[in-house]
Amino acid sequence: MNKGKFIVVEGIEGAGKSSAICVIEAVLNKHDIPFIKTREPGGTPLAETLRDIVKSASHDEELTQETELLLMYASRSQLLANRILPALAQGTWVIGDRHDLSSRAYQGGGRQFDDRIMNAIADVTLKGFAPDLTVYLDISPELGLARAQARGELDRIELEKIEFFQRVRNKYLELATASETTDIIDASQDMLSVHNDVAKVIEAFIEIKAG
Repeated sequence: MNKGKFIVVEGIEGAGKSSAICVIEAVLNKHDIPFIKTREPGGTPLAETLRDIVKSASHDEELTQETELLLMYASRSQLLANRILPALAQGTWVIGDRHDLSSRAYQGGGRQFDDRIMNAIADVTLKGFAPDLTVYLDISPELGLARAQARGELDRIELEKIEFFQRVRNKYLELATASETTDIIDASQDMLSVHNDVAKVIEAFIEIKAG
């Protein structure tokens, strides 16, 4: 049995990750490739509880940046062990709504945690595991947040200042540009163009893996 592949979609708020994931689903269905979907933080009952803690804007006490960082990786560890790795071992592909690149961008870039700290925690929790393909949807924070606000009430992280999201985007671009397994897509285009670009990336990836 061939091992499944792990495809991750990344981007700041309002980049269009949900609709991009729908495009990926359609392409995998067209090729009769079995898959599951996950999201981060979350994806398992315990990880979803951790997600609620991280996302809630109504805590009785301030959630420290260090706690946020550790909760993100605790949730990811649960998801990896209990859903992602078992699915991949069975030959099922996994579509992930965010993964480690999000923490590198949001906590590493946005919160400005040192790369050495990020690497140390990732080494313990991920043990070298990484996606086979990452699709990064790049968009300016101004446009992305405007789209996010149009969707409704914002969560704790979405309420951060614009400077935070500028640091997040810069870190995303830095890491995505340096990665051989990450494709960068201009998410400021019209939706049809973005979806066409996503589909092309996935089709090319499938062709390489099938070859």
